[in-house]
Amino acid sequence: MAPPKGSAAYKKKDGILALSRDSQSVSWTPITPPGSQPTVTLSVKSITNLQQTPASSPKVMLKIFAQSPGAPAPVTHVFSFTSASQARAEADAIKDALSKAIQAAQAGTLAPAAPGGVSSSAAMAIASAVSSTLGAGKDTSTLYDDDQLKSNVELQQSLLKANPSLSKTFMESLRTKPDSISNSQFTSQFWSSRAHLLRAHAIERSQTRGAYNVLSTIKPRTEENTIKLSISKEQIQLIFSQHELVKRAYDENVPKLSEEVFWSRFFQSRLFKKLKGEKILEADPTDAVLDKYLALDEDLERSRRILAAHIPHIIDVEGNEQNHSQRKGNQPDFSMRPTSVDRVPIIRTLNSLSEKIMSHVAPNDIDPSEPIGMDEETFNSLALRDLQADAEENRIILNIKDQGRFFSSDKADDTSADALLYSHQDPNEVLRSIRADLASKGADVDLASAIGVDDDSSDSDSGEPHPSHVGSKASLRGATTRLFAAIAQQRAQNEDLSLTGLSSAQAASTCDLSATIFDRLSLTHATTTEFLHHFWLAFLSGDPLRAEEIARLVETLDRAMDRIRAVADDAEAERLAEVEKLKKQVRDHYERTHKKLAFQPDAVKGGAKVVNQLMGPTVTAIGVALRKYREALLQEEDVQS
Repeated sequence: MAPPKGSAAYKKKDGILALSRDSQSVSWTPITPPGSQPTVTLSVKSITNLQQTPASSPKVMLKIFAQSPGAPAPVTHVFSFTSASQARAEADAIKDALSKAIQAAQAGTLAPAAPGGVSSSAAMAIASAVSSTLGAGKDTSTLYDDDQLKSNVELQQSLLKANPSLSKTFMESLRTKPDSISNSQFTSQFWSSRAHLLRAHAIERSQTRGAYNVLSTIKPRTEENTIKLSISKEQIQLIFSQHELVKRAYDENVPKLSEEVFWSRFFQSRLFKKLKGEKILEADPTDAVLDKYLALDEDLERSRRILAAHIPHIIDVEGNEQNHSQRKGNQPDFSMRPTSVDRVPIIRTLNSLSEKIMSHVAPNDIDPSEPIGMDEETFNSLALRDLQADAEENRIILNIKDQGRFFSSDKADDTSADALLYSHQDPNEVLRSIRADLASKGADVDLASAIGVDDDSSDSDSGEPHPSHVGSKASLRGATTRLFAAIAQQRAQNEDLSLTGLSSAQAASTCDLSATIFDRLSLTHATTTEFLHHFWLAFLSGDPLRAEEIARLVETLDRAMDRIRAVADDAEAERLAEVEKLKKQVRDHYERTHKKLAFQPDAVKGGAKVVNQLMGPTVTAIGVALRKYREALLQEEDVQS
């Protein structure tokens, strides 16, 4: 079957638009001069979107968006079909063939049919137009680039599986999107605003669990008076890498002993307790095979590493003991005396194990180009500065005779306004005024009443408002209110939801709505916000070719308003059902006891009122978008008329 082609004009020049035989590229060739080579060739892998004029339009045009690798934005190519009778058929044939070719190019990296009744063609919108996965060996600086994240289909699928709320929002937005927005365009826009989520998920996936103290995690359990223990191959490998003594015992005794018998005897032996750092007791069972390894020093390798490290004697406690013994006189502090392994086995065991684990971790703060050995900073930290001579001063001495004139302005600025005010007052006059005030109050002066504080008084004693001052009841009440409000706010911010066993989504308030209604409301809000984002991008682009797309988005926003009203109606129906239930309980109580219970239907919260309050800003945003669209539409009609 011959590939589709048609007569089309490009930049006001007539030519032929045709798809290649392998369906990997589309090219446009001018008809003049005859025998010309194609001047426009677009690879199918570089095509990000296709747009075609509707059937009601008299002009038949096909708009192709192509983005080459490394380009910041796609380039548009508009082809106008010029055939008098077959223009529409040729355009449809080329568009259908291109759509199939794009889907075939993406089929290798797309997921199967998505759950929830969405077909496989809809699930293909998960991919961007150019699908690529991050392979091994690439520079890690580009792994978290926005373009790489938005084109990584496998990462997007993994994030959707790990985040059910985001997956639900994506599938609902995909289901309710207008037909004018292609799947690739919708997906590109959807992930462009969520690149931070993809980056965080990629970092989370790249992290791997490091080594850990494996012996402390292995604990036998008792079932039906039988001790049972489960151990994996990974744990056995960790035991061998962390404890050379166990590996040696395993090599020397297996297959003389079967693996099951060896591990069963090992986890009940004294050697196991020694390696864990526990103290060996006389009552512990003995083992003729494994007890001979108790006398062996497991830290031989550690000793070799210490000798190879050339630890300075100033911090080497054992080295000081050998070179400068302090057996005479007062003994050093307990922390400075080397002790035997049997005294505190747990400390030495944990320290040795920590050194082994950290020795396999590559440091990230060392420059590989620096020489191996003690650096200058370490040498300076170990140097005995008290024994060094004073460093020669290298400075220029300035001899200033009158230093006061250089700092007079600073002293004036440091003087406060109160100090300047008090400096103009006569201390004798101030003291005379204070003595006169105290003499008028009498011998017994109550300073609290003198400044207006009266604990027995009430602010409502008189209708006249009292001026607020320090120590008044109004000031104390206000301070108490602000203090408790700050405590409540700090407690709400620092509340740890993980201690309650609930997730943050479960612990969030549903605003007196049922869980089902609140989930529907959250999903409706997310999808509406997504379509508002699409609307403003298309509306503010100023592209006249996107007028049909904007009209479809307006219809989608109208349907979003219908969905909000439907949620409000269902919420009100639930509230009324709860009211009827409570009324029935009141009637039943009256029939049993002949006593009426006070019941107020308004006490039952929730319903349409709460939904309208929560969705108020969204409804306002939709109204603004619709109003701006109608104003622009009227202006366009006035210009055309």
